[in-house]
This record gives sequence, C-alpha cells and structure tokens, in this order.
Amino acid sequence: MPSIAVFGAGSIGCYVGGRLAAAGQPVLLIGRQRMAEVVAAEGLTLSDYHGWSTRLAPEHIRFSTEASAISSADLVLVTVKSADTEAAAQSLQPHLKRSAIVVSLQNGLHNAEHLKQRLPQHTVLAGMVPFNVAQQAAGHFHQGSEGGLAIEDSPLIQAFVPAFEAAGLPLERHADIRPVQWAKLLFNLNNAVNALSGLPLKTELSQRAYRRVLAAAQREGIALLQARQQKLAKLSPLPAHWVPALLEVPDAVFRLAANKMLAIDPLARSSMQDDLGAGRHTEIDYLQGEIIRMAKAAGQSAPVNEKLVSLIRAAEAGDHRKWSGEALLAAIGLR
Repeated sequence: MPSIAVFGAGSIGCYVGGRLAAAGQPVLLIGRQRMAEVVAAEGLTLSDYHGWSTRLAPEHIRFSTEASAISSADLVLVTVKSADTEAAAQSLQPHLKRSAIVVSLQNGLHNAEHLKQRLPQHTVLAGMVPFNVAQQAAGHFHQGSEGGLAIEDSPLIQAFVPAFEAAGLPLERHADIRPVQWAKLLFNLNNAVNALSGLPLKTELSQRAYRRVLAAAQREGIALLQARQQKLAKLSPLPAHWVPALLEVPDAVFRLAANKMLAIDPLARSSMQDDLGAGRHTEIDYLQGEIIRMAKAAGQSAPVNEKLVSLIRAAEAGDHRKWSGEALLAAIGLR
C-alpha cells in the first residue's frame, strides 16, 4: 500500500490526512510542535456538515515535526500557507525519495510552480481543496461545505485514487487545472469579506450587503480574466461570470436560487477569519493580491480588491472591529 505524507498539518492537512488514516491508509502528518502536542493529547476528531464523524486515538496517528520523516513517502500533500511554500520546498528537498509525487493542496495560483522550481527532480502537481475546514476544538476539524479534491491529472496519480475514494475524498482530475484554480480564487475573494464581518459564512452570505461587496470584488477579477481570455471552470450550477448577478439579488430570492451555495455548516467560517482571530498573517496577498497584480500588469486598477486588502491589513495590525455589510459597502464606494 503506498505511503502518503501531509506536510503542513494544520486544519486542511489534519482533516485530509486524518480521513485517509481513518480509511486505513498509511499516513504521516508533519507539522508544528503546537499541533503535535494537540494530537498527542486529543487525537483527531473529524466531522462534516452531513453529520458524519469519526475519532482517531493518539496512538493511531503518526505525527512528526521533522521534515526528514518524509523520506519513505510515495505521495506528499503540501498544505502549508502560501507564504510558506518556498520554505516547505527547501525543507522537503533533501529528504524526498526520487519517485515521490508532490501535490500542492493550497490556496492561490502559483504554489505548484514554486514547488516545481525547488524540486525539479520530482513530479509536482497542482491541486485544490474546494471545501471549508475549521478547527472547532482542540484536535477537532470540521468540513463545513461541499466539494471534492481537484488535482492536475497525471498517470502517476492513478495508484492513489482508490485511497482517496475510500476516504470519501474522491479526486476530480483535470487536464488543465488553471480554470479551476481561477474559479476557486474568485469564490475565495469572500474570505476577506467573511473575515471582516466576523460572522459564520452562512450568516454572512445570507445578507445582501456582504454579497454585494463580494460581487464587486469578483466583477473586477472576471473583467480582467475575460480580457486575458482565461477560461473559468464551472464550480457551481451557474457559470462563474453569472455569479455576481446572483449574489446581488434580494435575500429571499437568493435563498431560493442559491440553496447549494448556502449548503454550509452554520458555524463554518473562512480560514482568513481564523487567522485574524489567532493573530496570524492572512493569505490576502494570494487571493485579492492576485487580482491586483493582474490589474497592474494590464495598466489598470482593482479598487474594490485594493480596499479589501487595506482593511485586512488594518485588521492584522490590531483593528478588530466587525464590519457590517452596509459599512463595507460604503468603504468600497457602494451604497
């Protein structure tokens, strides 16, 4: 049975790795000392918004804080924050066996490219986790929304497909994953809106004012992508360029028309909200930042996304206010 390792065992890493381990797959989690201590004391409790749950006792979890433990892994899932990708590649490089496959399961667009540059002797594939995972208690990781793992297709990944299917995490393979990544990034522009609101995702998305902020941010990105003729995958029943219009409809209409978008655990929140709550730097540069860089490259601006970045930067610096939807609309210049 092939061996799988997760490098960067935070919320996503512990959830994905834990589900694989619960299905009987040999899995090694590699993460920080803080998480090692939590897992040693509490084990892992995994659950999802459908009501499924399981618990792995500490003695059934292999966890290390050392990159050298990766040496026997056949597949390495990289789940560190985007800002830590370069450091992760440097840590992995001396210890990966030559045949190991590396998959980036990270937010943003370019992490797999950075890993490939640092790990030229290895197969590196881009991947994407479409669902939300939040830590609800020490060692308890909860999937709050739907979706299957997306991955850049390769014949080499076939040997691992049964393990992910057995874990309830089927791999959706794509010959061209860039349209999927861009479509997910457009959805992830809501991470900043959610973090500033301080509300659960479902509550925030149920309020039209917040959705209008998200729609304005998405429209900036969509216009720039259309100018570049970049295709977008269809991650919801609607094509990506129709989503902003749906977001702007009245709340009662939205609840009827977008019930799938609202199929979220009532307590789920964005990882960016978690980061702000924990005093960590966010991934805003790899979300709104991508739209801003694309605009600058085209000699344009993206004022809505620029304003959201500035508000998140203020929050990172200690401005802990919870923004109402109306206040956010005013901040980006809409009423």
